[in-house]
Amino acid sequence: MAGAIPIEKSAEVMEKTFTILKQELNAEEYLIYLQVITPRLGDATKELREGTEGISLQEVFDGAKSVERRVGG
Repeated sequence: MAGAIPIEKSAEVMEKTFTILKQELNAEEYLIYLQVITPRLGDATKELREGTEGISLQEVFDGAKSVERRVGG
């Protein structure tokens, strides 16, 4: 696939990804997934676990969708 990916297609793929993740992963597995796909220093899983303590996975998905809508226009 060459060239820029339209934002609409990106949003569609992310929505499918969130649906799959929501069905297949528990909260800790989701945090590990984020660590794997996010290049950064330190222990992202530990930091995310501590930073999201008391937040449900649904709240995480809702927050991600909210950010996606703001970024996507």
